[in-house]
Amino acid sequence: MVRFKNRWLLVEFLPTDPSSNASAAGLHQIEGKHIWASIKDSVLSHFGDVGWGTVSLSLTVKYYSPTTHICIIRVARDHHKIAWGAVTMLRSIEGVGCIPHVIHVSGTIKHAQLAAIEHNRVVVGRYRARANAPPAYKDSYEEYLDTSTNEIESLRD
Repeated sequence: MVRFKNRWLLVEFLPTDPSSNASAAGLHQIEGKHIWASIKDSVLSHFGDVGWGTVSLSLTVKYYSPTTHICIIRVARDHHKIAWGAVTMLRSIEGVGCIPHVIHVSGTIKHAQLAAIEHNRVVVGRYRARANAPPAYKDSYEEYLDTSTNEIESLRD
């Protein structure tokens, strides 16, 4: 039996103008299918039909969090650099300007999940620091961290 080997990309989409609420609100409206379509367009424009043919069967957006703007993408191991390049060259998703930041690349979904959970904690820590919240303060982010951790851990290959 042949096993398909994948690479898992953990990507954060940073709004191009974080001071503008319109940019951040636009990223809240985005879904996994929009990210997939944008990656497809990027692969086609930068790598052509041959590039799209190599990654099209294995490219999948497994998870996207509109709160922290992180995404987990699965792609075949042999062609992950094409997908990585296409993600890096994205400038907007559905007309919303963003800068993609590849945080982690792994060979297993488990390591991508662990990196995503840790990154969620870091981002929530940034949000709390920006709000000058005391360390023991209970806010809606606690509930978000619990639900996002459960969602991420429930992902299957």
